[in-house]
Amino acid sequence: MGNAWSGWTAGVGLRGVRWLVCAAAACAAGCESLAAEGVDRQRIDADVVELLGDPGFLDAHPDLRWRGRGVEALEDRRHRAAMTYFRRAARYADKPSQAMIAEMLWKGEGGEPDRGTAYAWMDLAAERGYPAFLAMRERYWNGLAAAERVRALEAGGPLYDEFGDDVAKSRLERVLDRARRNVTGSRLGITGTLKVQVYGPGGWTTMDGSVYFRPQLWNPDLYWEWQDSVWRAPPRGRVSVGPISAPPAEPPPHP
Repeated sequence: MGNAWSGWTAGVGLRGVRWLVCAAAACAAGCESLAAEGVDRQRIDADVVELLGDPGFLDAHPDLRWRGRGVEALEDRRHRAAMTYFRRAARYADKPSQAMIAEMLWKGEGGEPDRGTAYAWMDLAAERGYPAFLAMRERYWNGLAAAERVRALEAGGPLYDEFGDDVAKSRLERVLDRARRNVTGSRLGITGTLKVQVYGPGGWTTMDGSVYFRPQLWNPDLYWEWQDSVWRAPPRGRVSVGPISAPPAEPPPHP
C-alpha cells in the first residue's frame, strides 16, 4: 500500500497486522495515558494478539474483525474484497480502515482512482486528530486539482452522515453492550473465577475471565481511549550520531 501503510505498521508484515488490535506494535510511543493509570500496555497487547484469533471476541469487535479481513484481502491483492471489508469496519468507527479506503481510492486499487472521494475518506479518518492521518489528509489536499476539491467537499457530508464518529461509535458500543450482557458473572462485570476458552493463533487455550473481559476491551469509553492513545502518538524514530571526524583533505590541484 505504499509509504502510508508501511509507516503505520512499522515493519510488521501485513498478515501480522491481523493479530494486532490497533497498531499497538506500530506506534512505539504506546498508550501513555493508560500507563499513567497503571495499565500494562504490553500485557494488553499480548492478550489481544491471542484474542484476535478468537471468533467470539471478533464477533463482539466487528471493527477489528473486518479490518483484519481487509488486510488479508489486500495482501492477496483482492482489492474489491478488501474495500468491502474496510467499509464494514469503517461503519464501526475504525479510523485505520477509513484511511485504507482513502489510500485505495487515491491509487485506484480495485477501480478507477477517485482522489476527491479519497480526500473525503482521509478527512474522516483524521476526525480524531491522529497525526498520521492528518498528515496524509494535508498531502492529499495539496495534490488535488480544483475540480477534485469540489468533489471532495461534495463527498464529505454523506460520508460523515454514515461513517462519522457521531453515528459509527454508537454502532460498536451497542455490539459491545450486547456482548457484555452475555458475560457469565456479576452484573457489575466482576467475573470472579470465570475461565474462558479462547481459540487463538496457537489453538485452544484457557484464559482467565478478568483478562478476557479486560475493561479496556469492553467498556466503550476505555476502548476509545485505548485506541486514541495508540494512534495519537506518532511513531518515534531513533537517530544514531557517530563520532565527529575531520572532513577528508581535498586533492591537490592539477598542474
